[in-house]
Amino acid sequence: MESSLNTEESNIPRRQSSQRFSNWKVITTSIIIIIAVILGAISYYQATHFNAQIKINGIKVKGLTADQALKKLKTTDLKNIVYVGDQQILDGKDTKMVFSDKDLPAVKKLLSNQRTFFPSSKAKNFSIQPDQTDQYRSHTLKNQVEEKLVSLNKKLKVPKDAAVTLEQGKIVVSKSISGEQYDVANLLKDYENHKYTSEIRLNSAFIQPIMEDSEIVKNEEKKLQELLQQTVDYKVQDKVYSLNASELIKNASVSKDMKVTIDAGDIKNKIAEINHTQSTLNKNFNFKTHSGSVVPVKGQGYGWALDVEKETAQIQAAFENREKSIAASNIIGHGWKNEGYGYETTVNSGIGDTYAEVSIAEQRIWIYKKGKLVVTTNVVTGKHNTGNDTSKGVWYVLYKRSPSTLTGRELGGDESYSVKVNYWAPFTNDGQGFHDASWRSNWSSSAYLNAGSHGCVNTPPNVMKIVYENLSTYEPVVIY
Repeated sequence: MESSLNTEESNIPRRQSSQRFSNWKVITTSIIIIIAVILGAISYYQATHFNAQIKINGIKVKGLTADQALKKLKTTDLKNIVYVGDQQILDGKDTKMVFSDKDLPAVKKLLSNQRTFFPSSKAKNFSIQPDQTDQYRSHTLKNQVEEKLVSLNKKLKVPKDAAVTLEQGKIVVSKSISGEQYDVANLLKDYENHKYTSEIRLNSAFIQPIMEDSEIVKNEEKKLQELLQQTVDYKVQDKVYSLNASELIKNASVSKDMKVTIDAGDIKNKIAEINHTQSTLNKNFNFKTHSGSVVPVKGQGYGWALDVEKETAQIQAAFENREKSIAASNIIGHGWKNEGYGYETTVNSGIGDTYAEVSIAEQRIWIYKKGKLVVTTNVVTGKHNTGNDTSKGVWYVLYKRSPSTLTGRELGGDESYSVKVNYWAPFTNDGQGFHDASWRSNWSSSAYLNAGSHGCVNTPPNVMKIVYENLSTYEPVVIY
């Protein structure tokens, strides 16, 4: 009996221990299930809601789902205030963000990117651009920002670039000066890249001057040094003048696109000097007559000169464009359109070897072609005793006409005349020229003294045809 009792009593602790183990297992399993549920709930929440310190475009989306966050973005006002640095330059009108349902995938992507297994207090500010373009922000407000910056710049100190100039033959580098004006182009680029937030804060950007030690200034200096080493060969008729930049260019500048601009004052003086030495306009020609004597005859209609202003500009451009040689091309004179005559020839003091020679004293003409006498004849020139002498000087044949009608007024009276001639070759603008005179009976060498013409060179009809045929338009007529 005693042994049986002892055995029963020993089983009681075993049953109690087994019961306790069973209870603990249930509790542990329950705890694990609870934890799993909690973790699952946390994981689900974290996967569908934004963390506490998350912002999108500066807007808090704490605890919101993607749909809720998008709704908040849609309904949020943009203040559109623009700063440059800490200075507010513009307060635009309030607008709504232009987010739409098309932007939900982008919001969901942010939700996924910010997700953590456990709630996080780490602050992040994400940025997205709406699928739809915000016309006010991208156009209207941007234009207003540009206009405001330009307006502000008008009142701000302008920076000054270092520059290289040639002053009185010496290369001078001026110092740069800092300014206060905004760099509008860079600020607008910053604006275009700015996040889609109510406040637009642009980094301060100012126009920086070109400094003395910059590559630009060094290249400008090199450009002027090269200019001073240039020589332009300038051809006028058969003469070539070597024009040295170091002698003729005392002042010059270089633009930012490396274009040289020259003060052409000394070039102009040089061209004027060449013109004075070489031109024939309004000067005496030392003319060698048929007899071999040399007489001075002043240029009248015939002669040429350089257009100093235009030739100066041409030489200036040649230096600026680094040309090596150039020929004179702007020739003026007393022609119909201010053109000059005789530039192409240098022989016979510039008259050449093809011309008509008229001697008032001998009352005779000689016509030469390429240095050879082709015709000579007696003539009657203008009436001397009334002061209607044929005008002395070097002229040129204006034109030729056959037949022609000559009109004018009788000498010493008001009566007009109109006569027909077979050949007419004028050489002055006031109507003097060669023509036949069938009405004339007095062809003596003294006829011109009291019975001369109105100023023309009357030529005997029997020789006028050959005279006419050997006169050439624009060729000189020398009257002495």
